[in-house]
Amino acid sequence: MPFITNKKGKEPVDIFYEDYGSGQPVILIHGWPLSRKSWEQQVWKIVEEGYRCISYDRRGFGISSAPWGEYDYSALTSDLNTLVEGLDLKDAVLVGFSMGGGEVVRYFTDFGSDRIAKAALISSIIPLVKKKEDNPDGVPESALDDIKDALQKDRVGFLKNFHKGFYNYDKNKDKVSEAQLDYDFIIASHASPRATIQTALAWMHTDFRPELKNVTVPTLIVHGDADETVPLATSAEQAAKGIAYNTFEVIEGAPHGLNVTHADQLNKILIDFLKK
Repeated sequence: MPFITNKKGKEPVDIFYEDYGSGQPVILIHGWPLSRKSWEQQVWKIVEEGYRCISYDRRGFGISSAPWGEYDYSALTSDLNTLVEGLDLKDAVLVGFSMGGGEVVRYFTDFGSDRIAKAALISSIIPLVKKKEDNPDGVPESALDDIKDALQKDRVGFLKNFHKGFYNYDKNKDKVSEAQLDYDFIIASHASPRATIQTALAWMHTDFRPELKNVTVPTLIVHGDADETVPLATSAEQAAKGIAYNTFEVIEGAPHGLNVTHADQLNKILIDFLKK
């Protein structure tokens, strides 16, 4: 099984990745609290369309190693850069889902665009989750504290029901099975407890608004207008205003987990963007 080791932090981190196909490389960065497995409905399509598809487990998730410290976005993005440089990728496309949008934006801040041709933000948290005076529609800090407390006191209990909201399950039972919910729970519950909390703090409190200008490549932004986990108005709409060269696509009726519920629509949008 392929691992690549990031030796640049306080301790070495082994990142597990899967690498299929050939052609222009497309790197898939998963959301919280899942793993590379969440991209199942996209990997086959990307490879089938003639691209090289690389998906990996964020540190602390899947079967990547789980250090005790360093879960801020620059640490997470250094793992991504280890993949890019270690595999000598050029003309690559970065695709971040939900929390993974943060690594996409931070990559341009920390490492520039020399190796990157395009980027995509799918159901992304970018640019800021937390409510502030200048971000009045964000999530109140008290609600974020409640999530942290729930993760500390009963992590698996919190995660057991988390993905029902991810998919707007009551409205989308015809699009997502109970087995999918069970699968997501198994993946999420096996993640490092420490990593689950520390990465949550990263996506809760990191303000990417000053960094949007650093995204200088053509960028696809895709979001569902029924996303109850990361509402459209507080995320994608703001990102589209701050990223200069963007294509903004809204999928009607789609929840946060549109990579599952609206996989065909997302795949078409993504492949069309890759082929542009």
